[in-house]
Amino acid sequence: RVSVRDISGKQKPISYRVRVTEFTGRRIVVSPLLPRLKADRLVNFGVEARAIELTKEVHAYREEERSPKNWKDEIEAGIVQKPDLWPPENRADKPSLRNPRLRHERMGCGWIAAIFEWEGVIIKDNPELEKQAWLTLAEEEGRSPIPAFMLRRIEGMKNEQAISEILCWSRDPASVKRMAARKEEIYQSLQGGVYRFCNGSSEFVDILMHYNIPMALVSTRPRKTLEAAMRTIGIEECFSAIVAAEDVCRGKPDPEMFLYAAQLLEFIAERCIVFGNSNQTVEAAHEARMKCVAVANKHLVYELRAADLVVRRLDELSIVDLKNLADIESPEFGPGEPIPEMEIEEEDDEPPASTAIDDGIFW
Repeated sequence: RVSVRDISGKQKPISYRVRVTEFTGRRIVVSPLLPRLKADRLVNFGVEARAIELTKEVHAYREEERSPKNWKDEIEAGIVQKPDLWPPENRADKPSLRNPRLRHERMGCGWIAAIFEWEGVIIKDNPELEKQAWLTLAEEEGRSPIPAFMLRRIEGMKNEQAISEILCWSRDPASVKRMAARKEEIYQSLQGGVYRFCNGSSEFVDILMHYNIPMALVSTRPRKTLEAAMRTIGIEECFSAIVAAEDVCRGKPDPEMFLYAAQLLEFIAERCIVFGNSNQTVEAAHEARMKCVAVANKHLVYELRAADLVVRRLDELSIVDLKNLADIESPEFGPGEPIPEMEIEEEDDEPPASTAIDDGIFW
């Protein structure tokens, strides 16, 4: 028995009966439909809405029977993850791509490239040997010992660049070249020609080779030394391009090495991922419009937070991580999010006009 209002606004109680033959839990089985109400009788919209809600509950009950667990409550409690959410969605494989060829290319791995640094990423390096080589060269040249802050500043630079621009020992090209070569000889004698892979680097390179991802190797070491080291550890066939000290004019944080490596691989900069282990590498990669993965093997993780992704070892990464990292919104892949523009308010040179107040209104 419900109460409804007619056109005049007066309340009028009426009875609305539904013949039910079975009611069990949330299941309701209704007998054959009753004859439709006459047009002159009032229609109770509340009953109709309640019938719709009951129908929704019946469908919900059927869905609960199909899935015996309540995944929503368990996800909120942090107990389990809904199976439909795993594996995670790969933004690089967007089914909305209209061009089948682009879709096929983006589903694969042929549209991304990897650029690796040599020391600290592929093989283990010893920063103390680098510092000792510089201090020995300074002693041979009759220079004062190099301060610690300046040694950190020249880290990752070319020898010629550090000697002429940071240490300011000479501006003569012949003298700079001689001192740079001597410094490299001192370092190689201290290093002893022993090379060891970083943890997970060999396995990660094998994975990239399995997926036919082009790879390049960059280093500020001379090409002769670099190629001999690659033959020693047996990875000379893994890299499609090599950028050595003779190929560039400046080292990190200048992005010249990475841009030249992308050019040799015939890839645009936005599709290249740089793997390094220092903030100078992160700065150079971002300057080249590339994504950077930092390997925290000589720095703490929070010290490399400027990188796009920080890992402790390379084999922690997967192909899906690389594809999502290099995923960009370009015209051939659909429109991206609009970049908000900052509105600049123009300042008027003239002072604002003051409003005159008539004191007579207060008297």
